[in-house]
Formats: sequence, C-alpha cells, structure tokens
Amino acid sequence: MPRRRSLLAMPAALAATSLARPALAQGWPARTVRIVVPWPPGGSTDVLVRFYAERLQPLLGQNVVVENRPGAGGNIGVDAVAKAEPDGYTIGIAAVAHLSINPYLYARLPYDPTTLMLVGVAWELPNCAVVPAEHNPSKTLQEFIAWAKARPDGITYGSPGVGTTPHLSGALFCTRVGIQGTHVPFRGAAQAIPVMLGGQLDFALDNLTSYVPVIRDGKMRALAVTSSERFPTMPDVPTMAEAGVPDFVVASWQSFFFPPRTPPAIVQRLNAALKQISEEEAMRKRFLDNGAFMAWSAPEEAAARAERERPMWREAVRISGARVE
Repeated sequence: MPRRRSLLAMPAALAATSLARPALAQGWPARTVRIVVPWPPGGSTDVLVRFYAERLQPLLGQNVVVENRPGAGGNIGVDAVAKAEPDGYTIGIAAVAHLSINPYLYARLPYDPTTLMLVGVAWELPNCAVVPAEHNPSKTLQEFIAWAKARPDGITYGSPGVGTTPHLSGALFCTRVGIQGTHVPFRGAAQAIPVMLGGQLDFALDNLTSYVPVIRDGKMRALAVTSSERFPTMPDVPTMAEAGVPDFVVASWQSFFFPPRTPPAIVQRLNAALKQISEEEAMRKRFLDNGAFMAWSAPEEAAARAERERPMWREAVRISGARVE
C-alpha cells in the first residue's frame, strides 16, 4: 500500500516541478549568479568574461561572480556547469573546442555538447602567430619559417591545451609550411607566456587577446593573424594570406551556456542582456583593444554554428593526430 501511494504521488510531483519552472524563470535572478570559466585567471577567456560580468551585474540586478575551474582542456569547468542545477544561477562559457572539437578528440567526454543550452555567440578571436622578441630574430612570418626549417630538432609551439584551436592551428600551420613542430600544452596562455618570454618556447599561434599586452610592450612580435582581414587595432600585422600562407583562416568563438533543462525564459533573459551589452560602443572598443571581436547571436544560431563546424574540426583533429584517451 505505501508503494502504491508513492507511485500515485509521482505524477503530482512531476507536475509540481513543471509548474515551478515558469515561476523560477519569472523571478530570475533573485540572488547571486555565478559564471564558471574553464580556464585559469588571466587568459583571454577569463579577461573577456569579466568584462561581461561587470556589465551584467547592473542589468540583471544581482551580483555576478566569476569562478575559474581549469583543467583537462576546459572540460572540467564545462562539465561542472553541465551537471549543475538548471536553475539559472550557474552559467558557463564554452569555446568552439568544447562544442565542436572535443567530441572527436576525446575517447570519452564527461558531458554531451549537444545538450548544453547555448545562450549565444559572445565573441570571436583571431589567432596570432607570435614569437619572443628577445629570443627570435624573425621580423616576418616567412623569416620565421626559414628560421624554423634551419633548426635540426624543429621548433616547440605552445597552446592552452590539447585540442584547443591554438593547438590545432599550430599543428596545421607546421604541416602546411613544412616545419617540424613539437606541441607543448599549458593550462592556459598565462602559463605559456612566461615560458616563451624566457626562451624555452619558440612560437605560438594562440588567441590574440592573451598576447596583446606583451605585443604592445615589445616583448612579443606578432607575425600574422588568422582572420580574413587585418585586426583593426593592429593594422601593421598582416593576415596569413598576406604573409604568404593562403587559405589559413581560423576563428575561435565562444558562447555562454546553461545546464541542460534550464527554463528557456531564463536563456532568453540572459540573451537579451548580452545583446544590450554587445550594442554598447564602449564595450565593442574594449574588446577590440583586447584582441577580440564582440559578437551576439540568438541561441539557435549558436547551436547551428557548433553543428555546422563539427566536420571541419573533425578533419583538423585527424590531421593533427591528437587523441585523448
């Protein structure tokens, strides 16, 4: 008899849960909202998320805190959000690597990228070929290629993790121009930069945002960007095509996301706030000054882009030979 009462109570409980979701969405947010960044502090993602958090706080009317959860190429932080309560109080930031690359790179993923509730594309990052100015004589990309080919043991190139767009870009670049390159993964750009400045790392084809300060103060030399056009705040840096490597356009983009089953009304509320921020000229300039193009898209457009790019990145993973068991 108790078991029957329990079974009879289940539909009522499920109905109560479904009724509670619209109420939850209407009152969101009623307390502090947390944004989980799957990279260490100081990297490009961390910097740009904090720009958004600063503006989201007054728009949402609640505190917005940023929490760094690095590790496993960002998978630890993404998985933490994917498994969080779908109540709108835990937001993640996912790169194209987490959405379109990792399914082909990892033998097992702790999360399913197709179930994440994407809020919308937030920004795009060109990658930039950089060398340490003190330890490398190259002034142009072609000079660097010649310098690298003259090294019998090849070169080392860094990235913020296996399977990230900087890793795959570096691998594809070395293959394309005939360089023997050894990949050195780091937890993030903030860890790779000091090693490169110390002369223990030869090269990176990393997100421009992380390298803007050291490029501007002359410690790093930018040789080319992977965008189709020159970056507005660095007009003297050529594109890959202009530097002699045609058909090498790589865009890294990121989207905010919620755990699966988050009420769509909450997703739309955050999307509307992000749209408002993306239209602020001061914020757009702030992003450009830090090496990124600010963007905005509808949730469904972000999901469609992730799906559309998966075949391209699957091929890039195959070419790189990368595999994580």
